[in-house]
Amino acid sequence: MKKEVNILVLCTGNTCRSQMTEGFFRYYFPHWKIFSAGTKAEEKINPLAVEVMRERGIDISSQVPEPVDKYLNRSFDIVLTVCDEANEICPVFTGDVRYRLHRGFEDPAQATGTYDEKIRVYRRIRDEIENFVKNFTNPIE
Repeated sequence: MKKEVNILVLCTGNTCRSQMTEGFFRYYFPHWKIFSAGTKAEEKINPLAVEVMRERGIDISSQVPEPVDKYLNRSFDIVLTVCDEANEICPVFTGDVRYRLHRGFEDPAQATGTYDEKIRVYRRIRDEIENFVKNFTNPIE
């Protein structure tokens, strides 16, 4: 039987990269407990992130950005930062964190241009995140 793993995915706004990462972890590792949060959580998930994940058959539309403060006293096997800013200002957790990992991804929300130009960036980042999650090596196994 595979060990259950608790992971917190952390970024700044918790609207895009961390939400996509959470979605892929839930898809590829359904026996793990996956959460995501932001150091400066915004109000709602990014609609283009929802759209490109739906293209992969993963519905993240019901996920909600949450502040990292909600999780500071909880224990996690892994806290994974997916943006450089969150990595730099990652708060101290009072709960036990076995591993703190970082894998930064470009912020697709910063993409400019037409809808087609923006959606191409979202798809590229989505694909990078999916590749990372599919090939994730669990440090606690």
